[in-house]
Amino acid sequence: MNKQTREEIFKRFAKQNPNPTTELHYKSEFELLIAVILSAQATDISVNLATKKLYQVANTPKKILKLGVDGLKTYIKSIGLYHTKANNIIKTCQILVSEHHSQVPHSREALEALPGVGRKTANVILNTAFGEPTIAVDTHIFRVANRTKLACGKTPLEVEKQLLKVVPKTYQKDAHHWLILHGRYTCTARKPKCGQCVIEDLCEYPDKIL
Repeated sequence: MNKQTREEIFKRFAKQNPNPTTELHYKSEFELLIAVILSAQATDISVNLATKKLYQVANTPKKILKLGVDGLKTYIKSIGLYHTKANNIIKTCQILVSEHHSQVPHSREALEALPGVGRKTANVILNTAFGEPTIAVDTHIFRVANRTKLACGKTPLEVEKQLLKVVPKTYQKDAHHWLILHGRYTCTARKPKCGQCVIEDLCEYPDKIL
């Protein structure tokens, strides 16, 4: 795929959705962090249902620590892997209180040092909370990037590095959200909606369903 085609793809995404953002509900950097940790192998809808009740009771590191592991589990037990996530969130809250004055750190190294936070989660926080031009490659972005030939790679990290090379700088801040939403609602895994796709004529996928 050439530079002009990539430019046009993001130009159309921007026209279609000028202000893209995450579908996770949050009112602070900390709430976003917890929501993203919970969203691993879970839907945003299920996370939003759980955090709606949780954040009414505990929406700071100290308040979640007061709940304890068992108390936290009662709010997130509808989410997959909730035992592990509860333990990680409690440990993360302890680190935030003791090392970061209860604030979410603004560096990749510090974020990835938090239990339950890997590169993808760190990228989401850096991009969505702090406006950094990072791209967190989840299953949707991995599929869209490879399928369209926008940025090909065998691993999420390869795709991430390739995207950061080829996505025009003007669009890098919002590219993460456009690509996720495109994969979630249009370029779906089993049956992509090519006939409804805003970039169908630019996409290099050979098996389009029109």
